[in-house]
Amino acid sequence: MTEFDPQSEYPIGVRRPDLIRTPSGFGLGHLTLENLRAGVIPEDEFRATPETLRMQAQVARIAERDQLADNLERAAELANIPDDVILEVYTALRPRRSSAEDLENWALRMETSYHAAAIASLVRQAAAAYATQGLLA
Repeated sequence: MTEFDPQSEYPIGVRRPDLIRTPSGFGLGHLTLENLRAGVIPEDEFRATPETLRMQAQVARIAERDQLADNLERAAELANIPDDVILEVYTALRPRRSSAEDLENWALRMETSYHAAAIASLVRQAAAAYATQGLLA
């Protein structure tokens, strides 16, 4: 990733638009309603990439907004996970839907299949909280 100074180069889209790319590499300048309507850029290109989310997390940390930074870092991990898998995890995390073993399996899957350590940690934290509150299946 190109060097980025979160203090002096925020807002990124204004001060460093060269750093903003779509998942397949289109630049920020290509993301227009006209290009979308004309079919030049497919709608799934209008998503934040993990790199952009991590830069936003850096900005949040500099501003001492650590909880927001943590959320953006988790979002960066989620950006590469298929939507159907995210919905499965979401369902599994609902109270009384999963056992401790089920949630640990999800955490391991997040770590091994998607390299999403922060998401795995969040699933484990939920499992521990559910165990304490009697919310496991």
